[in-house]
Amino acid sequence: MRDAPTSPEVRFPCKVYYEDTDCMGVVYHANYLKYFERGRTEFLAAQGTSVQQYATQGLMFVVYRVDVTFRAPARLGDVLEVVSRARLTSPFRVTFDQRVEREGQLLVKAEVELVCIDKDGGLKPIPDIGIVPATPTPQAP
Repeated sequence: MRDAPTSPEVRFPCKVYYEDTDCMGVVYHANYLKYFERGRTEFLAAQGTSVQQYATQGLMFVVYRVDVTFRAPARLGDVLEVVSRARLTSPFRVTFDQRVEREGQLLVKAEVELVCIDKDGGLKPIPDIGIVPATPTPQAP
């Protein structure tokens, strides 16, 4: 459902610290998942409801699927920006299109699909997280 309605982009800055890197000073590949998680957390907060508030309502977002493409490395000391946009892919799933950039250069991109569950693990509909309806395309007369 690539044509599904999407949210506005939310940008989250982060800096690469020593703990994020391998012995060559390059960000270890698994740490991008942490950056993306932080980006999704900031995305939800920017829409007006924090992850903690959803948890108190008995709702949790869990990762269902991740597809990551690595284009260029981030290095120790880099200032990065995690860019996140969401789209509904079913009543119970939301897909985040995310990327990590350095000064506008794409380093890593990911498609992260989440499901919403209750405290017992049952599926719950995705709450309103700021995904705007698509504008209908005008039809020719």
